[in-house]
Amino acid sequence: MIIAIDGPAASGKGTLARRLAEAFHLAYLDTGSLYRATGVAALRAGGDPAAEADAVKAAKTLDLTQFSPADLRTEAAGVAASQVAFIPAVRAALLDFQRNFALNPPGGAVGAVLDGRDIGTVVCPNATVKFFIEADLETRVIRRVKELREKGENIIESRVRADMEARDARDKDRSVAPLKPADDAFILDTSKMNADEVFATAKAHVERHI
Repeated sequence: MIIAIDGPAASGKGTLARRLAEAFHLAYLDTGSLYRATGVAALRAGGDPAAEADAVKAAKTLDLTQFSPADLRTEAAGVAASQVAFIPAVRAALLDFQRNFALNPPGGAVGAVLDGRDIGTVVCPNATVKFFIEADLETRVIRRVKELREKGENIIESRVRADMEARDARDKDRSVAPLKPADDAFILDTSKMNADEVFATAKAHVERHI
């Protein structure tokens, strides 16, 4: 079983993906972490995540063991991820990794949950179940500011909003694998839902398809 979960930043897709993976005993891959790691790797090398040569080199030599979870959850990492994800050659370099994880989940799992921007449309178009998780911009800004401040980052809300608007535009307007729901995705707006409500709704939907 493959569950594909797509959606913009801070929509709640990561929290949902982890909970569904645990509930159905599936392996979990946050594909955004691959792009975040690529972006951070480009920065660490003194390069520009928005420059194709720097980004592709980082993607092709990516070693996930070189990054802690904290390295990948900063706002700077999120911005860099959106920049490298805009580059078609980077997406191509990371596509095989994602598909292999879905088709050959580690740890003897019976399937996988992947979340990202193009899982249901490009990475796993034949996924058993597809979700597109969305929320209004203001809700997503509030969530991201809360998350970052809890991690001790000195965050200015207006900057988070501007960065998120820019990331949304890049994700939706890129020529390769733009952010959009798959035709057969279950669209779930989490703006006025808490995490438990989102999980209950999604879990019931999965159970109807297995």
